[in-house]
Amino acid sequence: MSHNPNTLSNLIKIVGLALVAAAIYQELRKPPEERAWHGKLADLIPYDFRPPKIERFRERLWNPDDPRIFTEHVFGVGWAVNFYTLLERLQMLSREPETSTPEDTD
Repeated sequence: MSHNPNTLSNLIKIVGLALVAAAIYQELRKPPEERAWHGKLADLIPYDFRPPKIERFRERLWNPDDPRIFTEHVFGVGWAVNFYTLLERLQMLSREPETSTPEDTD
């Protein structure tokens, strides 16, 4: 049995489109005054269809105050990567410079 590499790609696209459609449907079921255009599907998968802002890019993609590596997507359905936390955990960033103490020289 041969596997077509496009099959997985097509499946991912279909699932992605289904999630977008489900998120939009979830918002449209609400009364217009209650539509926030951001939330979670099944209390698990985040979505955000509000126009992106610079603050949200910073908050989700480079946030030293958030310990999570995966944050809500800036726009769309799914997750984004907090690169600050990722690099810090990979020890490419340091919050405090290392200093030697007198005990280290003994």
